[in-house]
Amino acid sequence: MNTASPPLVQIQDLNVQFASGKKVVQAVSGVSLSVAKGEAVALIGESGSGKSVTLRSLLRLHPERKTTMKGQIRVAGQDVLALRGGALNDFRGKTCAMIFQDPLLALDPVYPVGAQIVEAIRRHERVSQSEAQQRALALFERVRIPSPEQRLKAYPHEMSGGMRQRAMIALALACNPQVLLADEPTTALDATVQIQILLLLRELQRELGLGIVFVTHDIGAAVEVADRIAVMYAGRIVEEGTAEQLIRSPRHPYTMALLQSRSHGAMERGQPLQTIAGAPPDLTAIPPGCAFAPRCKLATAACLQAVPEPVTLAPGHMARCVHTAVSAAYAPNVLAAA
Repeated sequence: MNTASPPLVQIQDLNVQFASGKKVVQAVSGVSLSVAKGEAVALIGESGSGKSVTLRSLLRLHPERKTTMKGQIRVAGQDVLALRGGALNDFRGKTCAMIFQDPLLALDPVYPVGAQIVEAIRRHERVSQSEAQQRALALFERVRIPSPEQRLKAYPHEMSGGMRQRAMIALALACNPQVLLADEPTTALDATVQIQILLLLRELQRELGLGIVFVTHDIGAAVEVADRIAVMYAGRIVEEGTAEQLIRSPRHPYTMALLQSRSHGAMERGQPLQTIAGAPPDLTAIPPGCAFAPRCKLATAACLQAVPEPVTLAPGHMARCVHTAVSAAYAPNVLAAA
């Protein structure tokens, strides 16, 4: 990570609301996050925590009529919330690109995959058809798709899940973006293919100097890919730090609960996984104070007074919790169990 240069991605106090009938869904509340060139940052948390909403906000993919976005998003020096029309279309794919969760839905089923990559290249760059085809072939080779010449002519349904995901990565890299967004790119894949895709993303990130924002609910995947991890709950980042800090020294009770709820080598056969009691809050009526308090083992009356301010625990390590001193003593027991 190059800490001397300005952040490649800078999100400041991002708030995202969706109109849902007469109600307002507060999907993201005051999120601030930065990503440097050559750095990979993972967003983790349960479904509905705001991870994908934050990620898609970087490309302005939410329906404009039903979405209100406030705050600031800057990517490679561009004010994303100020982009309009052709400038926004030029930004998507060229400066910032996305690997979607389900490539079978993201890719057009009526065109060969190679033709879709060629179209993306020619949309953003003035190159001939033959040159674009050669670049598409080189991309297939880079992401290690076997028999790339034949696969360029294949339709999405003719590829396996892992091969489609590699093709999706090739499409995202087609116009040499500076920032790559990955929305749970391994969810629908088996364990062996998941590892291959994660290692490929990490290799490409280091080779090309990409800034990556990676959304996942799998802590193991986050550790494999990310330099830093941000834990989200009810639309807020509740803890952020390096992968090592969050795994070895978690300080927010929600982060600890996520660690406890995963399988690990020390578990005895037949032993049930620990779960997080309760359910995430209704985003149309988020409770006052800490949103995790109703499910938290350390909660006290102080947790319900106001949204906790971020507490700096170490350089680069932050948690939003009024009981960080208590959680520091509680964490070793959690880590022993997890």
